Amino acid sequence: MINDGAKPLALYVFSNDAGTRRAFAERTSSGALCFDVPAAHLMVPGLPFGGVGGSGMGAYHGEHSLRTFSHERSTLAKPQRPDTLELIYPPYSPAKHRIISVLAGMGTGLRRRLRRR
Repeated sequence: MINDGAKPLALYVFSNDAGTRRAFAERTSSGALCFDVPAAHLMVPGLPFGGVGGSGMGAYHGEHSLRTFSHERSTLAKPQRPDTLELIYPPYSPAKHRIISVLAGMGTGLRRRLRRR
């Protein structure tokens, strides 16, 4: 059923079962594959971002062709317990707001540092 439609930009699987995880990794195609954590792959600088097919097109020639047409799929796995992302779930206390603001600011600072290079 998943493979019947368009290939998703990201596929999120919530399961600790090794067989289920392996089946999703081996039998599906998506831009990114995340286990037990939604959208966190976007915050990991070393993981490539992009889709498959039209949303995955990019530079091509020589080594770029190999990379473009082989698609490096980002895969990120996080254990369900302990729930380390509980910090960003509601209800939002003043302390949570401060911590989230600091974490969100870290990404902005990284973008500025990269632009200076």
